[in-house]
Amino acid sequence: MGAVNSFEAKSTLAVGEKEYGIYRIDRVPGHERLPYSLKVLLENLLRTEDGANVTRAHIEALGNWDPSAQPDTEIQFSPARVIMQDFTGVPCVVDLATMREAVVELGGTPDKINPLAPAEMVIDHSVISDVYGSPDAAARNVEIEYQRNGERYQFLRWGQGAFDEFKVVPPGTGIVHQVNIEYLARVTFTREIDGQLFAYPDTCVGTDSHTTMENGLGVLGWGVGGIEAEAAMLGQPISMLIPRVVGFKLSGEIPAGVTATDVVLTITQMLRKHGVVGKFVEFYGEGVGSVPLANRATIGNMSPEFGSTAAMFPVDDVTLDYMRLTGRPEEQIELVKAYTQAQGMWHDPSREPEFSEYLELDLGTVVSSIAGPKRPQDRIELSRSKSQFETDLKNYAQAANPAKVKDEQGREFEIDHGAVTLASITSCTNTSNPSVMLAAGVLARNAAARGLRAKPWVKTTLAPGSKVVTDYYEKSGLNRDLEKLGFYTVGYGCVTCIGNSGPLNQEISDAVNEHDLAVTAVLSGNRNFEGRINPDIKMNYLASPPLVIAYSLAGTMDFDFDTDALGQDEAGNDVFLRDIWPDPVEVQKIADASIDSDMFTQKYATVFDGDEHWTSLPTPDGDTFAWDEQSTYVRKAPYFDGMQLEPTPVTDISGARVLAKLGDSVTTDHISPAGSFRAETPAGQYLVANGISPRDFNTYGSRRGNHEVMIRGTFANIRLRNQLLADENGGAGVEGGFTRDFTQEGAPKSYIYDASQNYQAAGIPLVVLGGKEYGSGSSRDWAAKGTSLLGVKAVITESFERIHRSNLIGMGVLPLQFPEGQNAESLGLDGTETFDISGITALNDGVTPRTVSVTATRGDGSTVEFDAVVRIDTPGEADYYRNGGILQYVLRSLV
Repeated sequence: MGAVNSFEAKSTLAVGEKEYGIYRIDRVPGHERLPYSLKVLLENLLRTEDGANVTRAHIEALGNWDPSAQPDTEIQFSPARVIMQDFTGVPCVVDLATMREAVVELGGTPDKINPLAPAEMVIDHSVISDVYGSPDAAARNVEIEYQRNGERYQFLRWGQGAFDEFKVVPPGTGIVHQVNIEYLARVTFTREIDGQLFAYPDTCVGTDSHTTMENGLGVLGWGVGGIEAEAAMLGQPISMLIPRVVGFKLSGEIPAGVTATDVVLTITQMLRKHGVVGKFVEFYGEGVGSVPLANRATIGNMSPEFGSTAAMFPVDDVTLDYMRLTGRPEEQIELVKAYTQAQGMWHDPSREPEFSEYLELDLGTVVSSIAGPKRPQDRIELSRSKSQFETDLKNYAQAANPAKVKDEQGREFEIDHGAVTLASITSCTNTSNPSVMLAAGVLARNAAARGLRAKPWVKTTLAPGSKVVTDYYEKSGLNRDLEKLGFYTVGYGCVTCIGNSGPLNQEISDAVNEHDLAVTAVLSGNRNFEGRINPDIKMNYLASPPLVIAYSLAGTMDFDFDTDALGQDEAGNDVFLRDIWPDPVEVQKIADASIDSDMFTQKYATVFDGDEHWTSLPTPDGDTFAWDEQSTYVRKAPYFDGMQLEPTPVTDISGARVLAKLGDSVTTDHISPAGSFRAETPAGQYLVANGISPRDFNTYGSRRGNHEVMIRGTFANIRLRNQLLADENGGAGVEGGFTRDFTQEGAPKSYIYDASQNYQAAGIPLVVLGGKEYGSGSSRDWAAKGTSLLGVKAVITESFERIHRSNLIGMGVLPLQFPEGQNAESLGLDGTETFDISGITALNDGVTPRTVSVTATRGDGSTVEFDAVVRIDTPGEADYYRNGGILQYVLRSLV
């Protein structure tokens, strides 16, 4: 708690037999007109006011917030807790373990590196659907998961014992965001400080961009890079500008037959078009009360897809009802209600806060939709999905090129462009929502009753976000109907949504590659970026769970559900989607009869215990970790090698070469892919050289604790297009992790990793050129870590997504933007130039320059000069950059 109380805001709140200390925001003039999300920030500042990092001026600036102004006031936000998943969390624990050794070398003790805020990790990103379509699929996939990831899991068990305030939810439990809203989220947090029990809003940052799912529960939080999360765990506040807040008014009710998925795809399209990067979105109006909590969570979950920092729903009776359903103690529910009402944080639809910008959606206008083939914001009304597919296919394939296939069961069939080769009910976005999950089950029941089955070329998988889903499927009997269509549970984790879809059947894969087919995947996830879902699949579509079932029956994206029959029943009658679409009244009756709070209470009673796989793992101990030099999963991080107590002065960049010239919408998946990779890639070559067979490579995501693999995997996405090689492919750019190596005669094509090694050996710094929305997608810190370790000193783009920009600064990489209205093409840059960047040394004098001078020199000696905008947005970020990164800054601060 802060040491200063200049507003005399400290008070008490009696709830039942307990008395809580609270910091009353009504002591700050202007509080009553603030949006809910800014009220939470205001309380945060009041509670942490210390006269230095947080001052009275900061609090007054928030109370006097001008909705129409552009953000220019920096504040320090201290989240109540941190949440992680294993792909991004393992590198966090690796860094913390390495920092323990580094702090000793700088004269401190290991226990200085210890989480001060509660940190919880859910292991959900590692299970892969290798086995599917059988009753034992989940059990077999868990076995394989432990065989692949035993080293990582042993390391995490060490971390759980070595660090205070760090807990791990073992594999096979669920997806981090679903576990968060169903169990971990407190809504109102309590903690004893100096003998007094305090209550304050539950706030949480996470190492996954979809941490925003908790916004649906009234918990303010968002995804940050792993390095920012580590700093937050170590007591460092998160530097941010007071944001603009977009008010999104909801009215009307969702029509029958339309799902929460359709709503969120509509909102995603609206907000991405409006432009909300770096802003908060807050939902208000009479319609909010009619939005079920599960739908709110689905909308909050997709905040990264529309680009906002957070997408908030205030606390109301719907929130309390959900807490009661999920088994939260009644004492906690009473506290949440009393606290939010006392603080003016309870949703009152009759009182409209002030917002910076306004949007409105009549829920009654939403129609069934999908999104694809490569971006979540590219919404397609289901009624025109066939025609839009025919248009989009031209970007992926030419004429029809059917392949005849005979599978291992002896079935013969033909597949062509558009064939649905993967139909997956996956992701916390939708599996947390009983209405859409039960609708999928009812659709499966209706389809099975009419004799319909999934097409034989479709890989069908079901991966719930928690075991509660399995409970209500079994209680309702719908699991049997799903299984008749091939949708057996393959595991409890992210699976297809993050690219852990597992391989297609070999016969299908061979046919796809031999005929260069543009086949499709349909998944109930939140991301459908190129190269993400499966290496054999070029076109990916997001859809509600019942539509995933429908497309498995159709077997192709080249399908009109209005006019094309899904098949015939036993009497030979055509069966259309409208004939088997679930009745919302029936779905609700099943929900009422099948879901109760005991399910949640029982499933989460032992959430941290784990099964026999987990408990039987040998667990290392000790304050510092005993690194295994032979490990290919967990290696000591290199960020503190040779680090001195005083930072090296910032220098300008001279003689830099372009490592990659990239287009618009380059995602963190493009920069640091999470999925599988081949033996001939630099990462594959490294593992083979270390005695690892290609069948045991696992994924990039699972090897994030080994920087040697991850450096080699940076910019290695199979769908990346580096325009430095555009002349070889008609201007489109060669696909894959390649570049031109200007250290070699003739600047030949080379793997990006190999070229970077040559540049670094020659002492040549590197830059990356990009377009709009650079770094969108997942909050993976390795997109910035890998960029830094490749020797990239600056990234120059038209615009950045929020998390990746801050991550670059956190790794000592300078984020720059082209002048307004300019880009590489308009400036005549093709990436073959040599770059000099001057003016950033002003940081050594405590000044953050608004622009720096960039001179690009062509091979003929001519130059292009422009002033690039420096995207170091806050004084805190300037401190991080001066220190070479956020972890170096924190380490020096602690010592």
